Amino acid sequence: MRKDSQVRGPHGAETEPNVSSIWLMPTMLVVVVALACTGAFFFAATRGALIVRGLMSGPKSPAAHVYPIYSNMKLIRLVDFQPIIAAILLFQYDRLVSIITAGLRKQRLQGKKALITSCAFGNVMPRVTKAALQAGAEEVQVVDIIENELLNAQRKMPEFKASVRYLRQDAASVGLPDASVDANVVFFLLHELPHELKGVVLAEACRVLAPGGKLYLAEFHRPHVRVLRTLSWVYFKVFEPLGLALWNTHDPLAALKAMPDIAHCERRTVFFGNFQVITATKA
Repeated sequence: MRKDSQVRGPHGAETEPNVSSIWLMPTMLVVVVALACTGAFFFAATRGALIVRGLMSGPKSPAAHVYPIYSNMKLIRLVDFQPIIAAILLFQYDRLVSIITAGLRKQRLQGKKALITSCAFGNVMPRVTKAALQAGAEEVQVVDIIENELLNAQRKMPEFKASVRYLRQDAASVGLPDASVDANVVFFLLHELPHELKGVVLAEACRVLAPGGKLYLAEFHRPHVRVLRTLSWVYFKVFEPLGLALWNTHDPLAALKAMPDIAHCERRTVFFGNFQVITATKA
């Protein structure tokens, strides 16, 4: 018997099957499963791991708030790809980094030092380093509390080996002298810190700045558009609950303006206010 691939219409006429309807449901199912698995992975490697740590007894290390995704080298290598990081920041990553590098190139850094406080995924570190060196900086220092982050940064910046110094230090207690750097870049660090450390890290970032030096801070911001604001709120509640404080009680712009040694502070928001870059100048 011949297996007929055609189907009959309401009047007995033979019609071709609707290919799009055949593939639509399986495709949607695959997409939903992929998104669910991705969300589960990031939750397990971020907030979920911190919840488990919080339930464990024993003394807590200064790095207890750091997600495994930033400390385990296998997870770092798995996630630290530019397309992934760009997607997490709604494809505004390049724009945010460009704002910082443009500011660095306008500075007079001849014979001076720049600092990157805490490592970050993506290409922000090589781009910031290159911009600082082009502005005349003699050295770029990188500090991070996690050794694997420093090793990963070195892997991404072999061409700057002679000009970059890597230091394993806590951003809340940087072991650098007062007024020792003229530029300091903090890229998406505050939203991951416990509230009691947010102000401490900002104070340290300003302490090491020389008079006239500039702090460049990139972070999430409260979106102007209600739909984006709702989606961001859900994202923070699930993955980054410590980040919501940046919208109100721990606004970094307000914290920096309250510091007596900051002469000027300005904020630039992008993508309907979803992200911000703050530039603070020391008196």
